[in-house]
Amino acid sequence: MTTTEAGADDRETAGADDREAATRGSVHARRVAALRPAYRADLADGTDRFFEPRRTDCPWCGSGRLRQRLHTTDLLQHKPGTFTLDECQECAHVFQNPRLTGPGLEFYYRDFYDGLGEQRLGGVFGTRSAVYRGRARSVAPFAEAPGRWLDVGTGHGHFCESAREVFPQTSFDGLDLSEGAELAERHGRLARGLRGSFPELSPQLAGQYDVVSMFHYLEHSTEPNRELTAARQALRPGGLLLIEVPDPLSRFARLLGRWWLPWLQPQHLHLMPAANLRGRLGELGFSVVLEQHAEPHDPVDLLAACWLLLDALAPREDLPWAPGGPPGRLRRALRGALFVAGAPVLLGATVLDRLIARFAGRAGLSNAYRLLARRD
Repeated sequence: MTTTEAGADDRETAGADDREAATRGSVHARRVAALRPAYRADLADGTDRFFEPRRTDCPWCGSGRLRQRLHTTDLLQHKPGTFTLDECQECAHVFQNPRLTGPGLEFYYRDFYDGLGEQRLGGVFGTRSAVYRGRARSVAPFAEAPGRWLDVGTGHGHFCESAREVFPQTSFDGLDLSEGAELAERHGRLARGLRGSFPELSPQLAGQYDVVSMFHYLEHSTEPNRELTAARQALRPGGLLLIEVPDPLSRFARLLGRWWLPWLQPQHLHLMPAANLRGRLGELGFSVVLEQHAEPHDPVDLLAACWLLLDALAPREDLPWAPGGPPGRLRRALRGALFVAGAPVLLGATVLDRLIARFAGRAGLSNAYRLLARRD
């Protein structure tokens, strides 16, 4: 092939890539335009209806000694509204106050895990196989070959697909409020995909499982106690409950403030310290057999904080809930230029995150903890 021919091929390939990118952009713009009227109708009367009355006591221990821990906005989707997290001064439980109503939960979850956000998050979850296998291995010393495993809040079943490499003889079911569990069953990631509320479905599942897992699920639930009770009902005597949640006592939570990703407002409704969760599990008839802080740490705190800050400073993307119409060429160019300029900062934050991960557990910087408890 001559140099001229090679150059022509390169130009043709580049042109095809540009056309493909333009097509994706056009499809996205049409989807956003189609969603815009519904979002404008939802927001016509403001956001007050999305919030319950503010409560004056702790939902975990009942104490009235509360203080404000955080006041922030939606830093990921940039949907309108402000959100407050209060902390109980008796038990250190952190909770959203006022809490979202049912319509509020629907509004703020919409287009995050599904719709506009489905492809983006599906790609993220699908690349974390090593993390998922690590979670599964934490059970191995206590159950060599579980017969049936239920993953609650399974999403699209990516954990179960990876966990099967650790426990090839185990039958993995998944439960989720979204259609993701049903899709995962059709794709072969789950033996059975259940759609619905765990507390409502648990009587039908009573005593069926050797392991129930909840990975970054409990903090999303409106009533964590009901979820834990449902897990006890679904487990056989001697079965294991595996829970992983953000750690509100992480030093990163205070160092980074509203830019700490695990606050994840407005989705995270409850963030409970490990001592609180251990105590409640004991009350429900569980014995905690394993507690981990270093292993579940996800080394993204500094990277995520820098990205959230850059995103907050940059002009908004084309979003159906944003006021006005689609961004013009200048706004799009400014947004791209800001992230290009911030790339060295993001790279440096990534390196620091990985260095810190080596001692995060010992230094109290771990952003999550994991408990494994046996039903007595």
